[in-house]
Amino acid sequence: MTEWDVPALLEVAAKTPREALAVLANADRFARAIHVLAELNIADHLAAGPRTVAELAAEVGADRPSLYRVLRCAASVGVFTEVAEERFGLSPMAEGLRTDIADSARDAIVMDGSDFFYRALGALGHSVRTGETAFDHVFGMPIWPYLESDSGSSRILDDAMAAINRRLGNRYLDRIDFGRFRRVADIGGGKAIFLGLLLERFPGCAGVLFERPAMVEAAVASIAEQGLSDRVTVTAGDFFAGPLPAGCDAYILNMVLHDWSDEAAARILRQVRTAIGDTGAVLFVLEQVVSELNTWDRAKLLDIDMLTVWGGRERSIHEWERLLRSTGFALANQPTPGEWTVLECLPQ
Repeated sequence: MTEWDVPALLEVAAKTPREALAVLANADRFARAIHVLAELNIADHLAAGPRTVAELAAEVGADRPSLYRVLRCAASVGVFTEVAEERFGLSPMAEGLRTDIADSARDAIVMDGSDFFYRALGALGHSVRTGETAFDHVFGMPIWPYLESDSGSSRILDDAMAAINRRLGNRYLDRIDFGRFRRVADIGGGKAIFLGLLLERFPGCAGVLFERPAMVEAAVASIAEQGLSDRVTVTAGDFFAGPLPAGCDAYILNMVLHDWSDEAAARILRQVRTAIGDTGAVLFVLEQVVSELNTWDRAKLLDIDMLTVWGGRERSIHEWERLLRSTGFALANQPTPGEWTVLECLPQ
């Protein structure tokens, strides 16, 4: 590391703090290049070994010289590798763009570069000046009604969330013994990808999936595909208004609360607290806890998405404790900051 302590990528790309600043300020070029290559599924076409740009361009329907320039840019930061002039192969990072691996990042990257996401991020200045969600300003409505009206964007989001849950699911399940519970409710659980992983690992559990009505059909199909129709009950509703499923001894909010402001998140938590009643059921919040000052933390980057797209926020441990306390919960563990982690919450 240099005396000014920069991430490894900046050490390679820049020799001075001023050069590092320029690299960061222009990093959206890398992001756009990686997004386009993910959309074209270039990594899948390289799974069997290196190919020429001409071969790749013919297979994916791209302009050869333009595809080369984009691949060259991505390879300069380790995404793909140019093994010979105009001949590329997979690198360890590019492996993550393959669609045939369990922890693929491809769908999440497609979402991050999609029109509805990228245009909102481009209006970050509006959020900073006004405190308003940039997405609402750009599209004239919040993201959830927009997704209800645009099936293509909704599908991009659903695919991304399913991929993220596959990638993170077992990491969470390594930390929580759900075998001690009889009936587990996943609130806002999407296509039941995480719930499916949970039930596969803990065969003594039954599951309840609570989702918005527009998501139910896809969720039911996903549950059937996983062979879990006899172990999962699907309930439709609004987690702000309730009622949420009662009679469960564990509840899960997986990457839900960071999508919402403190006021809105508190409404969801109060609905969970009402569903729990005096049963003593446990709530597991699967999210991030923002780390200390001046340290690299992906939550600090993701928080820009929350500010501009979703209208939510990433939270420090003190912010989590305050939110939970105000809604009838107490934190029962010490979640690890700076990563996707587990907050175990007990009703008070």
